[in-house]
Amino acid sequence: MTRDDSRRPMKVQVKSRRGRTLSSKLWLDRQLNDPYVARAKREGFRSRAAYKLIEIDDKQGLLRLGASVVDLGAAPGGWSQVVAKRVGAAEGRGRLVAVDVLDMMAIPGVQFVRLDFLDASAPDTIKGLLGGPADLVLSDMAANATGHRPTDHLKIMALAEAAAAMAHDVLKPGGAFLCKVLQGGTETTLLAQLKRNFASVKHVKPAASRADSAELYLLARGFRAR
Repeated sequence: MTRDDSRRPMKVQVKSRRGRTLSSKLWLDRQLNDPYVARAKREGFRSRAAYKLIEIDDKQGLLRLGASVVDLGAAPGGWSQVVAKRVGAAEGRGRLVAVDVLDMMAIPGVQFVRLDFLDASAPDTIKGLLGGPADLVLSDMAANATGHRPTDHLKIMALAEAAAAMAHDVLKPGGAFLCKVLQGGTETTLLAQLKRNFASVKHVKPAASRADSAELYLLARGFRAR
């Protein structure tokens, strides 16, 4: 009897241990059985989030050779790895400034700055590193979860609104902005703000975003500089 190598991998069962909470057990179970986590390890990406940006860019064409890009909340660097390759940062064709309050291991062609992007000096610092305004601002930031969904929603939307304000300060006319949001009601405020400042705004949800997650991305294009 021959072995069928096309079968799906067996699900890894995570055992309960003393001191391990149910939420941590569920998180570990999901990580161990997530095909994107396994794929990221095989292909050398620092996080499964890289595939979200890959899928979005394949459909939307955001990342072009020679573009200037800002990656807010970049650590551990999954999105920066994708951007650097697609804009030609390592070859000096494009520019990428990665910003985070946490340290991030170096990526060829990426200018990393350890900085709180909410600092008043951040826009000038970023534009100085880019050599001018940006074509694209990215934000895959998420606040630490509390487990209380309304609170978590408000926290991530506050980050998204702050990222949008940063985009307003550093984008060139016609530029684009992509950020993570959560469904839950208050994202309509941000949506209205973006519609005032950009020619087009829409939601996108890549396949790499877990189906049971309220996570979405807002994509705004055609920045109307004032």
